[in-house]
Amino acid sequence: MTTVDLLGARERWVRTGGVELCVAELGDTGRPTVLLVHGYPDSKEVWSEVATRLADRFHVVLYDVRGHGRSTAPKPLRGGFTLEKLTDDFLAVADAVSPDKPVHLVGHDWGSVQSWEFVTVERTQGRIASFTSMSGPSLDHFGHWIKKRMTRPTPRRAAQLAGQGAKSWYVYMLHTPVLPELAWRGPLGKRWPKILQRLEKVPADGYPTLSLPSDAAHGAWLYRDNVRARLRRPRADAYAHAPVQLIVPSGDIFLSQKLYDDLESWAPQLTRRTLPAGHWVPRTRPDQLTAWITEFVTAHEDGGPSALASAAAPAPGKHAERFAGQLVLVTGAGSGIGRATAFAFAEAGAKVIAVDRDAEGAARTAELSRLVGAPAAWAETVDVSDEQAMEKLAEKVATEYGVVDVLVNNAGIGLSGSFLDTSSEDWKKVLDVNLWGVIHGCRLFGRQMAERGQGGHIVNTASAAAYQPSRALPAYSTSKAAVLMLSECLRAELAGQGIGVSAICPGFVNTNITSTARFAGVSADEEKRRQKKSARLYGLRNYPPEKVADAVLRAVARNQAVVPVTPEARGAHLMSRFTPKALRAIARLEPPL
Repeated sequence: MTTVDLLGARERWVRTGGVELCVAELGDTGRPTVLLVHGYPDSKEVWSEVATRLADRFHVVLYDVRGHGRSTAPKPLRGGFTLEKLTDDFLAVADAVSPDKPVHLVGHDWGSVQSWEFVTVERTQGRIASFTSMSGPSLDHFGHWIKKRMTRPTPRRAAQLAGQGAKSWYVYMLHTPVLPELAWRGPLGKRWPKILQRLEKVPADGYPTLSLPSDAAHGAWLYRDNVRARLRRPRADAYAHAPVQLIVPSGDIFLSQKLYDDLESWAPQLTRRTLPAGHWVPRTRPDQLTAWITEFVTAHEDGGPSALASAAAPAPGKHAERFAGQLVLVTGAGSGIGRATAFAFAEAGAKVIAVDRDAEGAARTAELSRLVGAPAAWAETVDVSDEQAMEKLAEKVATEYGVVDVLVNNAGIGLSGSFLDTSSEDWKKVLDVNLWGVIHGCRLFGRQMAERGQGGHIVNTASAAAYQPSRALPAYSTSKAAVLMLSECLRAELAGQGIGVSAICPGFVNTNITSTARFAGVSADEEKRRQKKSARLYGLRNYPPEKVADAVLRAVARNQAVVPVTPEARGAHLMSRFTPKALRAIARLEPPL
């Protein structure tokens, strides 16, 4: 283990309550102060990736909690880590680094637990401008949460208690005498970095620091001095007196999301975010944390009722807590499912890049995305089947907008006609767009996600035709079946890097693909007739693309693998698994054209 450097940090020492706290500062002291508080068994260096990113916009302050890192430990240890003494430490640091203005507080794990104390006690009023909490509830709120479920038990509440009780196994262990100290100063301290890499996908970048064994041994008293006392007698006045942003990692193995069910009653000015990640998000998701902290701090630093209201409700759409502030790229966004998907992400507060070979359609989608809620939206014109053009797009996106968090490979074309009537040129056109366009997107943008090392999600639009054979759609069905299998293979390969992959399989959806689909082996007049008839039939079915867009967002939020959307798509999917002979018999029927 080596020391994680905080490049350009200025160091000072703050004396308080018989200990000396090591404080590091980055950025311009004339800017708003963001104070980062680390958790257990960490030191301030857990924030290094976030801190260096925030320093471009803010005065960033980090300090080693007493007994951790380079800060000294209280003597004796017992009784030296109470929330009251930790609050004294916070006030001493805040007064030293920002004596005239309140600070924007950010806490992770036990840094968040103690920060909830800071933001709810009377003596800190006026010293905290905002609070961002992640992976650490208030012990008072937790105590009331437990009491509510024990005094008014239901099967659901009992299950919630049991679930969180299982996740809290380490709390019981830390209350045992001597054993935690021996473990951390012995084998556990040596193996901890490898454990974090394996279980949490924390990069092997020199973190944790050399002080880990003593940090963890001292930090056991955080639990012993506070947990049982507060859970037995939680404060009744633990109301936040500053705006709160709650960031919940959906894959946190230590904390249930249900812990925050009643949080609005304790924090009236609450903004919720959900992040598909494990517990140590300061190390695994620094870009997303930086974006959300910057947005929240900026809104409350600017002040004014309108700014505060907008920060408390960042976006009106579904899954806003999951996608607000993320960067989403949608191909085929000029119309139909692509446009509806771009709008759905925009309503959820995401930044949208609308890509289409129709420049006017892409521009219109970007313009409307901004109107429906996207904080930013851009239009890019490209033919997804053109590999060089896609490479230029990927390079431009990474340079000008950043690495995308969600990629939706939606662009596609339709082709109907028997196999014997389908020419090699017809096959090439369909495969170039429907398959190679998806391959280009996955390869270029998926590589950027993987190299960034902070996860992401890829959505590929397949079709019910991917698993429902048809004598009339050999080329189209083949292209979509290939997309489905590609998605399954990529999902297996990228899972270890925190990148999800979903295949969306719509059925008959009312979009303009029917009026532009080609029909092989027929005259131009007959093709136009069939296009009009197909469009009319799909119009009568009238399944809106907005429902497919809802399925896309839901698939990303839940990390679903294969998502049949329409009733006929779901029915065909079940038949493909349980009654494939019946599906093959249906495939022999002559289509009504």
